[in-house]
Amino acid sequence: MSKQISIEGMSCGHCVKHVEEALRQIGATKVEVNLQGKYAIADVSAADSAIKAAIEDAGYEVVAIKNI
Repeated sequence: MSKQISIEGMSCGHCVKHVEEALRQIGATKVEVNLQGKYAIADVSAADSAIKAAIEDAGYEVVAIKNI
């Protein structure tokens, strides 16, 4: 299932890599992080709570998660 995750706190390419790695660690595929748009789109079957925890553990704030 594809999800769009709104994320605050990303400011550079390293932030993008951290978010990508966090999502891949919970089994996400086809991860695309948009720094300017402050969101990530990923094919992920993990629960929203697991997605939020993974990204927040990487140091960023999850504002919203929606199915797309």
